[in-house]
Amino acid sequence: MPVVGISRSARGYCINFVLETMKTYSSEDGLTEEALVAKLRTCRYHHLFLHTSLRNNFSGTCRWGEFGEGGLLWGECSGRHFEWFEGNPVSELLSKVKDLYGLDDEVTFRNVTVSSENRPQPLSLGTATQIGAIPTEGIPCLLKVLLPSNCSGLPVLYVRDLLLNPPPYDISSTIQATCRLMSSITCSIPEFTCVSPAKLVKLLELREANHIEFCRIKNVLDEILHMHKHPELGKILKLLMDPTWVATGLKIDFETLVNECECASDRIGEMISLDGEHDQNLSSFPVVPSDFFEDMECSWKGRIKRIHIEEAFAEVEKAAEALSLAVTEDFMPIVSRIKATTAPLGGPKGEILYAREHEAVWFKGKRFAPAVWAGTPGEEQIKQLKPALDSKGRKVGEEWFTTMKVEDALTRYHEAGAKAKTRVLELLRELSSDLQAKINVLVFASMLLVIAKALFAHVSEGRRRKWVFPALGESSWSKNVKPLTGENRMEIVGLSPYWLDVAEGSAVNNTVDMQSLFLLTGPNGGGKSSLLRSICAAALLGVCGFMVPAESASIPHFDSIMLHMKSYDSPADGKSSFQVEMAEIRSIVSGATKRSLVLVDEICRGTETAKGTCIAGSIVETLDAIGCLGIISTHLHGIFSLPLNTKNTVHKAMGTVYVDRQPKPTWKLMDGICRESLAFETAKKEGIPETIIERAEGLYHSVYAKEVIRGKIDPKLEEFCSTGFNNFDRSHPQSSSARVEAVDGTGSVNNMEVLQKEVESAITLICQKKLIELDNKKTSELTDIQCVPIHVREQPPPSTVGASCVYVIFRPDRKLYVGQTDDLEGRVRTHRSKEGMQKANFLYFTVPGKSLACQLETLLINQLPNQGFHLSNVADGKHRNFGTSNISLEGVTVCP
Repeated sequence: MPVVGISRSARGYCINFVLETMKTYSSEDGLTEEALVAKLRTCRYHHLFLHTSLRNNFSGTCRWGEFGEGGLLWGECSGRHFEWFEGNPVSELLSKVKDLYGLDDEVTFRNVTVSSENRPQPLSLGTATQIGAIPTEGIPCLLKVLLPSNCSGLPVLYVRDLLLNPPPYDISSTIQATCRLMSSITCSIPEFTCVSPAKLVKLLELREANHIEFCRIKNVLDEILHMHKHPELGKILKLLMDPTWVATGLKIDFETLVNECECASDRIGEMISLDGEHDQNLSSFPVVPSDFFEDMECSWKGRIKRIHIEEAFAEVEKAAEALSLAVTEDFMPIVSRIKATTAPLGGPKGEILYAREHEAVWFKGKRFAPAVWAGTPGEEQIKQLKPALDSKGRKVGEEWFTTMKVEDALTRYHEAGAKAKTRVLELLRELSSDLQAKINVLVFASMLLVIAKALFAHVSEGRRRKWVFPALGESSWSKNVKPLTGENRMEIVGLSPYWLDVAEGSAVNNTVDMQSLFLLTGPNGGGKSSLLRSICAAALLGVCGFMVPAESASIPHFDSIMLHMKSYDSPADGKSSFQVEMAEIRSIVSGATKRSLVLVDEICRGTETAKGTCIAGSIVETLDAIGCLGIISTHLHGIFSLPLNTKNTVHKAMGTVYVDRQPKPTWKLMDGICRESLAFETAKKEGIPETIIERAEGLYHSVYAKEVIRGKIDPKLEEFCSTGFNNFDRSHPQSSSARVEAVDGTGSVNNMEVLQKEVESAITLICQKKLIELDNKKTSELTDIQCVPIHVREQPPPSTVGASCVYVIFRPDRKLYVGQTDDLEGRVRTHRSKEGMQKANFLYFTVPGKSLACQLETLLINQLPNQGFHLSNVADGKHRNFGTSNISLEGVTVCP
């Protein structure tokens, strides 16, 4: 976690982050108060420092937060622990960090600040909370719909930070290009091992990384190399370079990244004993309890390749053998004598046990004295027994005994084990030191995989929800890029609320063609707030390079996206809800440009109607003059009677339709003005007593009757404008029951590859013949069978989301399992969660339609056994009404 310093400059607020772990610092300047508070709300930090420049606000007072600007920040900081500091905001903060962590003055910190030029303003606190970019109770959470529910941790944090700090145009267009590629690839993709860059740096710096951490680091490096070597994934890897640079502040050349990853991976592979290597079995002797050797040796064996610790390893083996010999010579004769002479019931007992607390192997039994001492077997050993002692020389108990020879053997074994463990730790620390020279590459590679996993997960979820990639308008930010036609225009066709699943048909769509400011009216519950949230989220997602919940969209690259909704009072700084609203509106008006998107819901709702209407009208005039895009929604219908001086503002309304002489909302955006509020209907729906409603209606008609007659509702608003909520067919694709198991080879990679080729050849032959047969009957569209493997630590690509797939699992018991599904990623995850299936390989191909997938699944279940393959689910083929035709494969040779 960083140390945070906040200051004030001529451009606005400034926030500095110092990471002691990474020895880096970064600065963001020109922030609004609301954006700064949003950053503080989402930032976990060790220490907070406030610069003395914050004490003097724009009113020239010395009481911070007394008037106007500064109150929101003061309210956020007053409940936190912070310290004041003065001087240069960056150098003094670095000095504070060195004092906090006890660092020498010679320690240097690297500036990783990424230029904010041509970058949109960070989201304000109000905007971030009202669309759920910062999870807020009662607000639909945007983060939860951008990624699958099983995606968590670092990828989620990356997406959240990207939403809160939208990237420059070239980065957002790169992110979108990357997502488009991810959506179309057909090859399997890596698991994307996510390692925290800060944790990685700290472990290597302190030389505390264990063999598990090194294996994870190697996985990161190997996945980078895997992407580089694969044609489709290699293109994605190159595109991810710039987003990773923005996220880390590290500029690394592509070839350097690949070469350094390969070098570091080889270095780890040379030293660390990797999964699957079995050259360091635990010591094992029949007379010594096995859990003794397990406890003593598990802490160091299997960490480092044996070749590096051969001498220490051999010493431990000799010591273990000597211990076994001592136990055999000193304890076994006693045990044998007891067993031979003890009465079946009631006699003394004796056995060799592991005293875990004392890390010793001792004889445990009651005192045993033979009836006859005449040189009988075991007599000498019984006489050599002595009470066992703990590390402090105290007697352990009445039943624990040992001998000098066993104690000497134990001491030798423990010393050899300690020596081996020390040597292993030395080699691990040496490896940490070696990798510190490549720390920038490791940090870059780990962050790149976090971004890759986040974007792949987003594309998979976007495809499932039937979202689309918008056309990105450049909005004249760059001279090198030609902007879209009509750059000051946003058009979204089929926009749906982001929190509703389009794939389930539960949303009412709207088309928004915005070339100016909208003045929006509509009844309570008519969808104004939902429309503003939906537009804000779609615009933000487009600006970040993500998919949007629409049928098609063209979104400019806004320089800021500002959403203001309902305000509450703020007791922390003594402000009423209207004061809070005006503070936010002040920030919006002062920060808006012609490239901004401004969305204000129910403006001036917190004050007296007449003056509130006039303030609202003046704000509309100001935003109209600025020329920004946006929507101002209101219930202040008097605003239409004001002599407003506007040129670009158009009137929009949320539609209503009369059913049984009662107005009902259609939730559709249309032209015109809606003077119907549905206030009485809403109050009645929420349980307000009927007597109160009747009295309110009477008062309304007695006072406002003339206005009701004069202000007739626009006839256009009385038309039926919506087909209701169910604009989409609800489809609930039913996946086949979990089937398909796979053949794991004998452990040899070559055997597995041969088997996969044999199965692939057989599948292609069987299915291609069936497709030709169906095509001749004009019942199917002829397609080629393209089998794609999914190896260990790989997963299906996003292109399989919603696609009908037939798959085969290679089981560890040498049997195949055949199945079909419309959710391949979920099916692979389910199968691998079963015991013994974690490393199962898959083979799949996609077909047009679930019916065809079911036919081919049954066909393969019935036909593959004829080719010599063993299936675990042969019986499933008998439960189908199709696909059982006997396709003759005589004379056909299946080649590996």
